[in-house]
Amino acid sequence: MNKANKLKDNYYNVIKEKLLEDIAYSAIKDMSKERHKSQTNYDVGEMLALAGKHYGENIIKEYSNKLTSELNKNYSITTLKYYRQFYYFAKSHSLSDRLSYTHYKELLSIKDEDKLNYYINITIEHNLSVRQLQDRIKTKEYERLDEETKLKLINKEDTTIIDLVPNPIVIKSSNIKDKEHIKEYALKETILDDLDNFLSQLGTGYTYVSNKYKIKIGNTFNYIDLLLFNYEYNCFIVIELKVTELKKEHLGQIQVYMNYIDTNVKKIYHDKTIGIILVRKDNKYIVKYSSDERIISREYELV
Repeated sequence: MNKANKLKDNYYNVIKEKLLEDIAYSAIKDMSKERHKSQTNYDVGEMLALAGKHYGENIIKEYSNKLTSELNKNYSITTLKYYRQFYYFAKSHSLSDRLSYTHYKELLSIKDEDKLNYYINITIEHNLSVRQLQDRIKTKEYERLDEETKLKLINKEDTTIIDLVPNPIVIKSSNIKDKEHIKEYALKETILDDLDNFLSQLGTGYTYVSNKYKIKIGNTFNYIDLLLFNYEYNCFIVIELKVTELKKEHLGQIQVYMNYIDTNVKKIYHDKTIGIILVRKDNKYIVKYSSDERIISREYELV
């Protein structure tokens, strides 16, 4: 056997040994299993990168065929390329034990470092599952943050609850046939049908309190569309739903509701109530010239 073939076989044997060890280790059901898998895939990726330098890109296909045949498990070309990509990724980023290899696999295609750091941080901070991370990436949560918020995140400045509410808010509405002419009550029912998704769209820490929350102002009863509480920011959130463009009277209405909650519901240890007006079409100038910085407007997008 010549020296070149011997080196090629050495790379292959190291890869095979690592994968066999990982198969045996996979019976362990704890975080050490995930750490071991990440380390294995890193080591395999390193061997594939070194082998590629010596034998070119076709070595991936050769190793794929041999591993699949000898280990009786499908190690496709795509899978091996992911291992190699993970190795390159890990060389330039600090890996966290809180993220599994499958988490990182979802992140490998993100080239924007600020965007990448955002998804890594929210996954760690909020213990997101792989499915939850996929949903955040799919709905382009980072892209829907305003530029001022992104700058705060990049500079590691403090953010407020308002900063982190994306725009637009994506609402799943597979049962709605006429999305163009939806009524407010139908919009609310659509939100309630998949409440967990809606709360996650707003950000983190949101919990549901009530819908059509009844309040009495003088001799008149009024109803808040949605009343939420955020345990991270320790405040109530009043949400009003509007299927029109934002109007100045919407601000007056929600401000009255917020003041009612602050006066009659909020405890002394709670922060002031936040108001979110969810509208079909925003009008940034109306909110811009409002004197109440606790009120924000966000467009909704039915998907």
